[in-house]
Amino acid sequence: MMKKTLAMACLVVSAHSIAHAQEWKPTDSKIMTSWAEQITPQNVHREYPRPQMIRQNNWQNLNGLWKYKISSKEDKNFPKTFDGNILVPFAVESALSGVGKRINKDQALWYSNQIEIDKKVNKGKVFLNFEAVDWQCDVYVNGQHVGQHEGGFDSFRFDISSALKKSGKQDILIRVWDPTNEGPQPRGKQINNPHGIWYTPVSGIWQTVWLESVPETFISQTKQTPDLDKNALLFSADIQGKKPGDEILIEAFDKGQKIAEIKSAIDQTDISIPINNPKLWSPNNPHLYDLKVKVLRKGKVIDEVSSYFAMRKISMKKDAKGIQRMYLNDEFVFHYGPLDQGWWPDGLHTAPSDEALKYDIIKTKEMGFNMIRKHIKVEPARWYRHCDSIGMLVWQDMPSGDLGGNVWDMQPGKITSDKHDKDRSPESEAIYRKEWKAIMAQLHNYPSIVIWVPFNEGWGQFKSKEIVDWTIKNDPSRLVNGASGGNFNAPGHIFDIHNYPDAAMPSPELYGSNYVLALGEFGGLGLPVEGHTWQQKDNWGYQSFKNVDELKKKYSGLTESLSRLIPLGLSAAVYTQTTDVEIETNGLMTYDRKVIKIPANELRQLNTKLYNKDLVK
Repeated sequence: MMKKTLAMACLVVSAHSIAHAQEWKPTDSKIMTSWAEQITPQNVHREYPRPQMIRQNNWQNLNGLWKYKISSKEDKNFPKTFDGNILVPFAVESALSGVGKRINKDQALWYSNQIEIDKKVNKGKVFLNFEAVDWQCDVYVNGQHVGQHEGGFDSFRFDISSALKKSGKQDILIRVWDPTNEGPQPRGKQINNPHGIWYTPVSGIWQTVWLESVPETFISQTKQTPDLDKNALLFSADIQGKKPGDEILIEAFDKGQKIAEIKSAIDQTDISIPINNPKLWSPNNPHLYDLKVKVLRKGKVIDEVSSYFAMRKISMKKDAKGIQRMYLNDEFVFHYGPLDQGWWPDGLHTAPSDEALKYDIIKTKEMGFNMIRKHIKVEPARWYRHCDSIGMLVWQDMPSGDLGGNVWDMQPGKITSDKHDKDRSPESEAIYRKEWKAIMAQLHNYPSIVIWVPFNEGWGQFKSKEIVDWTIKNDPSRLVNGASGGNFNAPGHIFDIHNYPDAAMPSPELYGSNYVLALGEFGGLGLPVEGHTWQQKDNWGYQSFKNVDELKKKYSGLTESLSRLIPLGLSAAVYTQTTDVEIETNGLMTYDRKVIKIPANELRQLNTKLYNKDLVK
């Protein structure tokens, strides 16, 4: 029955997708970015989506117009008719999806498409890749269930080879269920009733969907960790379908010139690649090396991927005063940057284009910041690639979830006891652990990420010591900020308070010898700009101002305060925030990115003084 209904559904899709392709247009949005005007179903997010493991000639982008249906969650039958077109990869609630509708926990969202696979892709194993779908996703190909995935922020794929027809069009049907804040899953700032610091839900596909073909023996994943102390890159790879006698060849390049080559047995798990006289990566010199990885069988290349890496080290040690400091490449660097929510008025979680995705990072750099705290959201892989190449330190949060009933204490100078952790259900714990592990694995190779943040402000924080200890053990190459502004019973490497609006710091006398001291959130200076706000009135900031002069005066005072705290032991500060988001007007830029409230060059003058090495002697 299900195969028949799927065939009927896809006939509907085939008949209507071409005839009504021009019917797509963004739904009404309170404000839009300039990039939205350039979007068409034919050009939407066409870039190769996985910059750390590239097979450039063996892939096919499936972004564009699909058909969608909103049904009852209980109705598991394949839809026979559809509600209209949806532009993938924009969430169904977003304006750029062309739908702009909310779904709830009692509903399911269906996607349907009928595709022809390019000849270059329809060979070997064929994987259907999803960069992100929120939240539970079931995938059917030609009536066959090929897999289910749960997780709104990690990428996944299914081997669909056995489900494909030998020729002709292939029918793809996707069913998504997303309970938003009525479920225990990680969801970040999404909430069914948006208000204050909580924003519009994001459901369904919100990153690129694509096909890739690989040979029977193929490179499934690589892991690259710089070891500056040994002038080496530590490398390992997961090779599927390997045979006795197979070899792996790794080549490193600096601007096209080969600088290292290692050939090894396929079963060797940890390979050290010497990088002589390494050029160190930093925000001031974001130097990247290229990498080629090949699987050899009797000297013949069976599979090959391209990647890249950087030589950099993040560590902590005590300064002359006995205060713990963060060191980049064995030098103290003050980390200063904005809290970056990564939201868009027209695309919600999804930037209108890759150019827009990159724009925020470029402007942040132009403003004189050297760090971004990616706040309880995971971005597309290309965002991290941009940070790597532009030169931006990244603090990566784990998206929070299961927030109800939290008990937390963010008083500076007070470490709470375990009783303040939330008692989450076994299901809720398992969901968190699985997704955090997946996120850390898929982001491991991006050198810009220097700090992991498993918990924020006690939101859903549970078994803190166990989770933070696991995070440290899972990736000893980075520092861990265990509880940014939250329950401090397991700070990890960093003791991090939040304080609005003024600059503050944890007590150096109490914690300076044990932890790096950080101001994980402060500022929140609000200025609504007429014509660029989410709503006409009742916008807010942690402290609101009437004009740019007042805003700049206050901001200048905050940087002066920071300059006085750095010599006392402060190693990092995070200003709230990069852009306005919905009714929040705390942004350095408006939500539509059309206005930078304090000119970037003036911000740069105020910010760069914080990197003066004379502040710490």
